[in-house]
Amino acid sequence: MIQIIEGGVCAARGFQAGAVRCGIKASSAKNDTAVILSEKACPAAAVYTRNRVKASPLQVTREHLENGTAQAVIINSGNANACAPDGMENAVREAAACAKLTGVKEDDVIVCSTGVIGQRLPVEVIEENLPALALSPTGSQAAAEAIMTTDTVPKTIAVEFPVGGTVCRLGGICKGSGMIHPNMGTMLCVLTTDCAVSAPVLQAALRAKTAVSFNRVSVDGDTSTNDTCCILANGLAGNQEISAAEGEEYEAFSAALEFVCTELAKKIAADGEGAGRLVTCTVSGAAGEKEAETLAKSVCASSLVKAAMFGADANWGRILCAMGYSGIDFDPETVDVKFASPAGTILVCQEGKAVDFDEEQAKEILSQPEVTILIDMKEGESSVTAWGCDLTYEYVRINGDYRT
Repeated sequence: MIQIIEGGVCAARGFQAGAVRCGIKASSAKNDTAVILSEKACPAAAVYTRNRVKASPLQVTREHLENGTAQAVIINSGNANACAPDGMENAVREAAACAKLTGVKEDDVIVCSTGVIGQRLPVEVIEENLPALALSPTGSQAAAEAIMTTDTVPKTIAVEFPVGGTVCRLGGICKGSGMIHPNMGTMLCVLTTDCAVSAPVLQAALRAKTAVSFNRVSVDGDTSTNDTCCILANGLAGNQEISAAEGEEYEAFSAALEFVCTELAKKIAADGEGAGRLVTCTVSGAAGEKEAETLAKSVCASSLVKAAMFGADANWGRILCAMGYSGIDFDPETVDVKFASPAGTILVCQEGKAVDFDEEQAKEILSQPEVTILIDMKEGESSVTAWGCDLTYEYVRINGDYRT
């Protein structure tokens, strides 16, 4: 049984975290650099953006994780260190600064950056100010806040779950608000667990669970250059190591990982830049999972659907339109569409055609902070849920002057 607990990335035994202001953006007074540390080097895995333009920290991290081991993570906000002068050198220097602070090997450090693309990372301020960072077993919240850019709230969760007769814990923090249309995970996410899992199994599980969580989120259709989702498993819970991606113990860990990733993905969608509401789209009755996923993601990614959600406008034609250009072959004349929220549920389209419905009731349903689009294909047994948000005037304002 999965139980939500407090603690974020410090909920699992043997993990500490902390944050400090290095002054990466001189105009910002908030902490901008976070470190997460495991008591010992341990199996680790990561998935990365599929954008062909990849930030230097991502490339350094990929090299460091070739042996499947890590012990510390350093994340800076305020500068992406992507397409930037001295990018690789500065990412290596950031890793070295973290290694010096924590006493771990430099190649056991995962490096992540987020912020403006194309500007040099002032790594000197990290080297100068990082020694003031204090690690603590209660430091997860500080770390979650330090990695925020246009996020309006920190994003964190932790759970406790049984593996055999052992109680294990898994927690995470993430950041992401804009430039969210992942082809791996989210913009940045760190997961920690005290469950003993081998590196190959950890990699397989992470790839599988990001595919059904973070990869089903779309805020604005843009995939970042810096997307990284990593996980460290130090084994301090004391369970027998999970060394195969099968069996009851693997399924227990896998379920906890999917739960944490899904909850964090929903937090990202709900906090999309300028967003006023979380939009969930569930496609059921599809011919297969791939078909259902593509259709749900197409609806969530549609700018016109997002705009209709902002206006609480029951313009279901935009939903069928988004499904129609998704590339999936389906019969439009079997499709039903409903809108649902805590204010009720209303059928707006039946078998691909309009039905009479109460526009005022529909508006009330769509005016809630969380809205669900329910689509029944009537072609099979597969069902998939994806997440997005509405598109508001505020999104344009935020991104119109992002650098300034």
